[in-house]
Amino acid sequence: MSTSRGNATRTRPQKHQNKSAYKNDLHDKTNKTKFLNNLDVTGVCKRCKDIIDWKIKYKKYKPLTAPRKCVGCEEKAIKYAYHILCTKCATKRNVCAKCNTAVEANEPETEKSPNVDLQAMLKGLPERKRRTIMRAINKTCGDGNMTPEILSQVEEMLKDMDNLDLGDDEDFDDFGSDDSDQSED
Repeated sequence: MSTSRGNATRTRPQKHQNKSAYKNDLHDKTNKTKFLNNLDVTGVCKRCKDIIDWKIKYKKYKPLTAPRKCVGCEEKAIKYAYHILCTKCATKRNVCAKCNTAVEANEPETEKSPNVDLQAMLKGLPERKRRTIMRAINKTCGDGNMTPEILSQVEEMLKDMDNLDLGDDEDFDDFGSDDSDQSED
């Protein structure tokens, strides 16, 4: 972008573009990284949750080493970084534990759509089973709306796949060193 006044539009694309998304556990397989990736941020408003999730995603989150003093009850009860209220005070006052602003009800926890349940269920599956289930879902409902009937069908498919014996991979011995094919004449 030019530094001249009034030139606020860019005419060319970004020069350096990332080919893949940043992965915070690509070269760091420590227990701290695993713990942070599995950390569930609760008791805060949506904006603060997004901020803390960003810090975790890009390795900027620094967890507390010792409990901190709560602004509300003035006890050392804060166990999560970037919070100013302990969870007890935040729930009692119905405010965000990070920014201390009024929070309605926790919508993400009270409302769970079937798609979220399905994504959580598919996350722990091997790639082969995941793709099989996704093909079946796309065949039954192309619009992406999940109903409880479809979820029950997916659970049945999972049970059937677990009972299915794929056998040993002895069929691939054809590529081994077999002397019958290489006879010297």
